Amino acid sequence: MSNLGEFELIDWIREQAGGADHLALGIGDDCAIQKLGPDQDLLISTDLLIEGVHFKREWTTLYNLGRKAAAVNISDIAAMGGAPQSLFLGIGRPAQISDLDMKELLSGFIYETQMHGAVLAGGDSCGSPGPLMLSVTVQGTVATDEAICRQGASYGDAIYVSGTLGDSALALQLLQAGQIPEKSLAERFHLPSPRVELGKFLSARQIATAMLDVSDGLLADLGHILTASEVGAELELDMIPLSAAFQHQQSKQPSIRDLALSGGEDYELVFTSPLKDLAEQTGLTTPVARIGTITQKGGIQIRQADGQLYHCQRAGFDHFA
Repeated sequence: MSNLGEFELIDWIREQAGGADHLALGIGDDCAIQKLGPDQDLLISTDLLIEGVHFKREWTTLYNLGRKAAAVNISDIAAMGGAPQSLFLGIGRPAQISDLDMKELLSGFIYETQMHGAVLAGGDSCGSPGPLMLSVTVQGTVATDEAICRQGASYGDAIYVSGTLGDSALALQLLQAGQIPEKSLAERFHLPSPRVELGKFLSARQIATAMLDVSDGLLADLGHILTASEVGAELELDMIPLSAAFQHQQSKQPSIRDLALSGGEDYELVFTSPLKDLAEQTGLTTPVARIGTITQKGGIQIRQADGQLYHCQRAGFDHFA
């Protein structure tokens, strides 16, 4: 697989799998869309978390790991503008995971699920000769034809992102260096908050033309929108929203700026809209920042305050890179 990137493999799978009459949308977005009835569509997504790849048990509690496993999947529903309903959890359990450990993991998963009005509706468990593995499938609903997909961004649309970027990637970098991140950064890494209410707001009002959640890094995920919509983008570097903790660390280490552009696991929403001042025009209370504009030319340009182009030195996350 070393010569085949993660997203190239997904494209190949999509070509081989084809579509079906019961699917409004198949492989290639945050969720598949299945017609549920005259008024609702069903959103379905799945994700895999593997110890040593997505998490290390020495860095987190199993309760928080359970919460994160639910949250990152619910985030896919939020990215389509839907409401989560049912989650299904598969667990590959190593021998050293005790019954108490399992209950802690499941308690966190159930808590996060219920926080968003959903339920753990089923799953599977088996022994694992290697790492702890979690497989999650999530289902949600959205009004018919109101799901916000990656395809739909148009020339002149404003580009927005919720919250702040780079905190999770910075926490991971500190952990990998043997340092303990401050609480606000650690929480962004261990306990991401899916933007369900924002997604539903944008969907119900059909404000966003394209959207997804930032899991692989802003540039990589925005790139998926651009590819699907056949457009380009120009970003304003100084408009990328940063937390106080990130800015403090950046004052000592300027190179971490690239973590806000290409670091993963923010689980904020990046979306496009023809509205140029979203908060003022809609009464939106969730923090969102306008960070750029959709252009006709393909690719992403990042403009500094002095007008010069900025070149990010990091690539977005790719499991097979």
